[in-house]
Amino acid sequence: MGTDNVPPPHYAPGSIYRSPQLYARLRPEMDSDNSTADAISTIWKNSYKGGEWRPCINKSSRGLPQSKGYIYIEANGGLNQQRTSICNAVAVAGYLNATLIIPHFHFHSIWRDPSKFSDIYDEEFFVKTLENDVRVVDKVPDLIMERFDYNTTNVYNFRIKAWSSIQYYRDTVLPKLLEEKIIRISPFANRLSFDVPPAVQRLRCLANYEALRFSNPILSLGQTLVARMKDRSANNSGKYISVHLRFEEDMVAFSCCIYDGGGKEKRDMDAARERGWRGKFTKRGKVIHPGAIRINGKCPLTPLEVGLMLRGMGFDKSTSIYLASGKIYDSERHMKPLLEMFPLLQTKEMIATPEELAPFQNYSSRMAAIDYTVCLYSEVFVTTQGGNFPHFLLGHRRFLYGGHSRTIRPDKRKLALLYDNPNIGWKSFKRQMLNIRAHSDSKGIEIKRPSDSVYSVPCPGCMCRSNKTEVSRSSSAT
Repeated sequence: MGTDNVPPPHYAPGSIYRSPQLYARLRPEMDSDNSTADAISTIWKNSYKGGEWRPCINKSSRGLPQSKGYIYIEANGGLNQQRTSICNAVAVAGYLNATLIIPHFHFHSIWRDPSKFSDIYDEEFFVKTLENDVRVVDKVPDLIMERFDYNTTNVYNFRIKAWSSIQYYRDTVLPKLLEEKIIRISPFANRLSFDVPPAVQRLRCLANYEALRFSNPILSLGQTLVARMKDRSANNSGKYISVHLRFEEDMVAFSCCIYDGGGKEKRDMDAARERGWRGKFTKRGKVIHPGAIRINGKCPLTPLEVGLMLRGMGFDKSTSIYLASGKIYDSERHMKPLLEMFPLLQTKEMIATPEELAPFQNYSSRMAAIDYTVCLYSEVFVTTQGGNFPHFLLGHRRFLYGGHSRTIRPDKRKLALLYDNPNIGWKSFKRQMLNIRAHSDSKGIEIKRPSDSVYSVPCPGCMCRSNKTEVSRSSSAT
């Protein structure tokens, strides 16, 4: 018998992946538990003293003054990092009274997606929505570009520090814009502080929540898959859960966590780390402590751990789950227990036909946009690893659902300890999971602090409180 998974005699609780042993022990009780409340219809039962919120982004109706020049930005990263770039660029261009050129997307070595803006977003709708607030064009006039031999790389490029203040753009970028009539900013992901004046925040809100709409092919397939998920969830009044699972090979490799795959897993992870981040993890003197990473709640949850958590939270076998994910590492082995716990689980590959998916198949950002759409309209969204995808969905769901994100964000430090507790019984485990669920519910409505992102906390930057009189007035009017 191999010794790969035998823990050392002394180890800190929570430092070793022993969730499969926990699952084997809890499964008989879990399967015979008939006391499960109908979690999907009872989950958001808190009444909020602050009341509900409603979208309230004012659009300008005035004409725009003469433009001071053109701003060309290069958005880097994956789908949602690019989204940050676009919204920040709209805010900067509006603040400087400049004309924004449709952002250019960098080709990234990991995402490897050559999509242009119009492949992912409805460009015409974007320009039209912003027309009274920010000028947006798809190209720079030849008169200006001939000065640069029609080559944007000859245009003056600002290397702007991350999280720069809007005042920096006024004091440093604007003078150069007035002088050159066009400037370039590359890269441009998180180059604007979260803490900005309300007028700048309004432009971010307008760009993110109203102007950015997925292109028709993405939107159409996304909505088709939402309808299919609702049909498959008829036993739960059309309500389904979406889970964003980050357990792709590169994610597991980057985390440096150790699971239960023994020597094969080690070889796979070493190779993936060398492929993606040459030498980063093998520098002389670099010491990695997988146990400490797990105790700190930094390890990606496995499909098995997600299933255990959701069953403990009261979601039973009849719950429909939409799984948003890239290619799961060692998928057959890791997905088996999740499918045992949730046989109605679906992915886009399972509910779309190969013909429907074919136009998007080799474009990671377009595939992520389809997942984003199906997650947006789920009754419950479960985030397991952080990152830009859940960050934007949190805010977008708050914007759609009266200020409440309706999102489960587990405390992974607590989970690491619970999954490594050899003595915990099903009732006790369930009680702990319901506490985590209740905590997610109470954190569903949050008010933005200066350091928070308006993309995940739109109250009050992009939303206003609905007071009772306003609510009753609007309901009597319908």
